[in-house]
Parts: sequence; C-alpha cells; structure tokens
Amino acid sequence: MDELFLLTLPNVIALCVMVALNVYVVLGGADFGGGVWDFFATGPRKREQRELIAHAIGPIWEANHVWLIVVIVLLFTCFPPVFVTLMTYLHIPLVLLLIGIVLRGSAFTFRAYDTGSGESSKRWGRVFAVTSILTPIFLGVCVGTVASGALGRIGATTEAYDTYVAPWLALLPLACGFLTLVAFAFLAAVYLTIEANTDALRDDFRRRALWTAAAMFVTAFGTLGILHQSAPALRQALTATPWAIPLHVATGIAAVLAIWALWRRRWHLARVAAVVQVSCILWGWGASQYPDLIPGRLTIADAAAPTITLRITLVALASGAVILIPSLWYLFRVFKRNREAAI
Repeated sequence: MDELFLLTLPNVIALCVMVALNVYVVLGGADFGGGVWDFFATGPRKREQRELIAHAIGPIWEANHVWLIVVIVLLFTCFPPVFVTLMTYLHIPLVLLLIGIVLRGSAFTFRAYDTGSGESSKRWGRVFAVTSILTPIFLGVCVGTVASGALGRIGATTEAYDTYVAPWLALLPLACGFLTLVAFAFLAAVYLTIEANTDALRDDFRRRALWTAAAMFVTAFGTLGILHQSAPALRQALTATPWAIPLHVATGIAAVLAIWALWRRRWHLARVAAVVQVSCILWGWGASQYPDLIPGRLTIADAAAPTITLRITLVALASGAVILIPSLWYLFRVFKRNREAAI
C-alpha cells in the first residue's frame, strides 16, 4: 500500500486522469441523467420538467465534455499501450458510446432550435432521451470490462467473438453499465432540485432523487455480489486492503447524508453528499486495481511514455488548467448563480 502514495511522474499523470474522469462523471454524468429524466417526465408538470432539464443543461453541457477529452488525450499521449488496448478490444462499445454522445448532442440542439412541426421536435426529443439512457450504459460497460480483468486474459485467439465481444458482453460489465446509469440519474435529480424554480418542480425531482438513491443502493450491492464471482482480485482489493473499510464507510455516510438532506430539503447539502458518494465509488474502482491500468496486462509504470513526454504533458496540463478552470468557473457562475441564490 505504500506504493499507492509514490509520487512518480507516471503516477501523477494517472492521478490526473482519474481527477478528470471524476469531474466528467459528476458534471457530464448529470447531463446524461437529465436526459434520463426527460425520458421519464410524467404527470401534470411533464412539459415544465422537460423545460427545466433543457434550461439546466443548455448553457454547460458541451463544456462538460472537455473533461472526457482530457482523459482521452492523456491516455493517448502518456499511456499509449493502454489507449491501443482499449481502442482495439473495446472498439464496439466505444464506438457505440461515441455515436450516443454525438446523437444526443445533435438531437438536443435540433430539438431546441426546431422551427418545424411539433412532431419533429418530439422525434428529436425521443432521440435525445434514448441516447441519454444508452450512452452511460456503454461507458459503464467499458469501465466494468477493464475492472473485471477480462482484457488481461485475452490471448492469441482466432475467434473474433472471444476477443472483441465476450469480454464486455458479460454480467459484471453490464452490471457496471446499469450502475453508471443509475448514478447519473441520481446526480441529475439532486442537481435539478436546486435548478427548479418552483416548489412543485423541486418536489418532483426530490422524489426522483430519493427513489434513485434507493435504486443505487440495490444496484451497488448487486454489482458487488457479481464482482465476488467474476473478479476475485478486485473483490480482494475492495474488501481486504487497509483503505477498503474507510472508503466503504465514507461512501455509506455520504449516501445516508444525501438521503437525509433530501428528506429535510437541504438541497445544497444533498448535492455535496451525492457528489461525494459517486466519487467514492469511482475512486474505489481506481484504487482497487492500482498499480494496474489494465489489470493483468499493463501497469502504470509499464505503460508510461518516455519521461520527457510525461514532463511536457504535465507542463501543458498545468498551463491549460490556468485558462480552463477559471473559464469554466465563470461559465457556471454566470448561468447558475441566480437560480441557486433564489433558494
């Protein structure tokens, strides 16, 4: 476990990858979750619910994808063998993920600016909602495939199915895909309680947040149960390492606090707790397979690019952060401050 805290250059870059992925999950993930609730908009305020989701997503959804781009660029530049492995063996779910992102963004834009018939707008709305559901599943499937260690067991086989389909079309990756979908829907529902401009809409999404909190509890434990059978090495890391119990306790406290805050209508506290809960799940996955990037195949040290490449990338990353982070902060301040101040 001491190795976990070694600040080697490859480890620092890998840490940056995890931080960027974490930010994408809690920001971009909530955008996908908004599309989920667009699909399940019901009741007398169905139209108002969809208008609220569009208003909440509209100013920032495109900017949130910058964090996914950071993850991809860092993998491509700093850990090329990992990038090659993922793009080779997971090309099917990754292509479906990319198609989902493109279709979702296009449909959201076309629906917002459609000047034709109402039926045309509805069709684009359905595309937006359906791709918002499917895309997080493919993202979770990719993460679950890596976590399962299946990519490390692929050998020199002539069977295309065993190489390119079987690793991700398995129970654990699919369970991780569904857990990702539920987590994104939970984040979105919690965030929308703050975005709502009426008490009735706020209560609509409060109920959805409470239901998805319960669904997340069931899904997380179901995934852990599958993991015990499908990935013993990951199971061992999540249960027998010194950091496992503190991480599980932190996740549980955040989950209970989120539910309590929603129940007592403490919206901002609920948002913080929800972010911590989802982040703990993500970091649990990352820590459990350290020092591997592809368990059973590639470690951080083995996959790292030459030192000069890592140094230049880290300088570029720090320089870009000086521009990117204040710009994103200002964007959120302009478009989100007034609604939060009204609560």
